[in-house]
Amino acid sequence: MNAKTDSGTPPKQAKIKVKPKQAIIVNRLTSATLEGVNAKVIEVEATFTKGLPGFAVVGLASSDIQEAKERTKSALLTNEFVFPPLKITVNLSPSDIKKNGTHMDLAIALLIALHKTSIDEEGLFVFGELGLDGKVKSSSMLFPLVLSLKEQGLIKRAIVPKESISYLSHISGVDFIAVETLAEALEIVKSKNFKANVQAFSYDSESFSISDTSYYFERKYESDFLDVKGQEIAKRASLIAASGMHNFLMEGNPGCGKSMIAKRIKDILPPLYEEEILSIAKHQFLDGVTPDFKALRPIRAPHHTATSASIFGGGSSTAKIGEVALANKGILFFDELPHFSKNVLEALREPLQDKKVHIARVNAKIEYEADIMFVAAQNPCPCGNLLSKVKVCRCSEVEIKRYQNKLSDPFLDRIDLFVVMQEVQSDDRGDITSKEMHEVVLEAFKMQKHRGQQRLNGKLTEEEIESYCILEEDAQTILEGAIGKFGLSHRSIASVKKIGRTIADLNGHETIKKSDILEALSYRRRK
Repeated sequence: MNAKTDSGTPPKQAKIKVKPKQAIIVNRLTSATLEGVNAKVIEVEATFTKGLPGFAVVGLASSDIQEAKERTKSALLTNEFVFPPLKITVNLSPSDIKKNGTHMDLAIALLIALHKTSIDEEGLFVFGELGLDGKVKSSSMLFPLVLSLKEQGLIKRAIVPKESISYLSHISGVDFIAVETLAEALEIVKSKNFKANVQAFSYDSESFSISDTSYYFERKYESDFLDVKGQEIAKRASLIAASGMHNFLMEGNPGCGKSMIAKRIKDILPPLYEEEILSIAKHQFLDGVTPDFKALRPIRAPHHTATSASIFGGGSSTAKIGEVALANKGILFFDELPHFSKNVLEALREPLQDKKVHIARVNAKIEYEADIMFVAAQNPCPCGNLLSKVKVCRCSEVEIKRYQNKLSDPFLDRIDLFVVMQEVQSDDRGDITSKEMHEVVLEAFKMQKHRGQQRLNGKLTEEEIESYCILEEDAQTILEGAIGKFGLSHRSIASVKKIGRTIADLNGHETIKKSDILEALSYRRRK
């Protein structure tokens, strides 16, 4: 029963005043983080609520992002901005991806400075590290991030540091809004004036166009094939290898010119198109090197004592790229091939076959592009004199066998061209220059592209081999005879066809003729 007053009427209930619900603005800007060599889009969002003043960054942020709180505070306060006495929560979404890098400073600072204004600019990316005085700085991650986003078709416009434009302008198809200070970035976001203020970069390398695609190259010969005395067969094989980006192995006595030839091949390699130049630059940035964006393919020559992690990439917490990835679109040169560890040689089979490197760690599984031309050199035996007509070999049969058995058949099956080099003679002379060889490579490259090939001959897939490696009837007969006589594997048959296609291009033949396939077979390894 309800209690009654003395007058017999029930007491009045006390009214509870409910405060109106506070409107919480959630502001958002877009940034990104690197996962291996690929960028992941990160949504930077912030809320400002009443309560004990504080500043928290959540969403699996690394220590360099946590330090952004102090940089952001100083940058805002030194630019006459009153830091809001609110509980500030910045979330980096999705929260299950590990974020790292200092390039999210600018996005966080803009959200805080404009906390009373609704911001939700879809498709606008914001990158930049903040100095304590509010200056917007670049970082080494910026180029790989933006390039990866562009390759995925995720970015159209971005606010970036002005000091990064010297290399970001090489990336076409993205509208860059360059800023020097936090105040300048604030004004742009407030006014919503997102008009690009950066001119696209134009390459100054020599070039030609085929089917609306421009290909760039440099006539830069740091060393000349004219210095290589004799070795006509090896130089011919080098020309074939360079024209089609075929894997190439040289065997010979010490001092016969193996390393000389390998180092000169890089100057006569085929041209590059824009995406390849940018891909090379991305890997250089990830290695901590500022690229010059020249149309030159890289060459990497690790020592035989190099570890598996340094060659293929790795790391305990975050996987980093290795020599194979840094040689992408260029040459990976192994001198003294049998002295490399068995683990390294066998692991190399994957990138030689699939043009990719997979690295599995507890915290990450990373895949790197490794479209390489593999060049190697080796002695015929441990002392190196087995093929010499003058010097005596000091090795026993057991030592020679053990030395040669370090290279497995599955590994050697991935080598397209194999050449045994001759000893240098006193009357040997250089007979062709790097410039002359490069001109031949350029003509062979044009033939491949005019056929409609996306890939060079050495990188053709099984389906593309059937389309482009057409053998004349007598050439087909020769190949079928070689299959039975030498026991060629399916991979070896494909390799012979690809080499034959390159030789036909060098000889100006539309189809692979008998002479082309015979020369291709002459470069197969003799078991």
